[in-house]
Amino acid sequence: MATQDNCVSIHPYFTVSEGNLSQAREYCERFVALTKNESQCLYYGFSISGNEIHCREGYIGGEGLLAHLENVGALLAEFLEKIATVTRLEIHGPAAEIEKVKEALIPLGPQYFVLEYGIRN
Repeated sequence: MATQDNCVSIHPYFTVSEGNLSQAREYCERFVALTKNESQCLYYGFSISGNEIHCREGYIGGEGLLAHLENVGALLAEFLEKIATVTRLEIHGPAAEIEKVKEALIPLGPQYFVLEYGIRN
């Protein structure tokens, strides 16, 4: 069974530098504030375990992900410069939608997972 789901999800994992977890939490709030009005965002949130932060996020197609990256790009650059490093980055979605985002994500070096089977309720 193939899927008609065009959601693209992005799964970045960040390691926060020593002593910066409270500041990282402030950045999480800023990211959420910027993202909450994006029309193509399906879900967005941060999970924290020790000094590791995971952002769980999904968008309507590749265009939704690209719009998000444009929206938070400056804040993300600041976050990575001052607070954290990306330790893992996964992109999940249908092959056609993944193709739309590959060029923009080259600097971050993600691993891609092609969605082949599933449903969306």
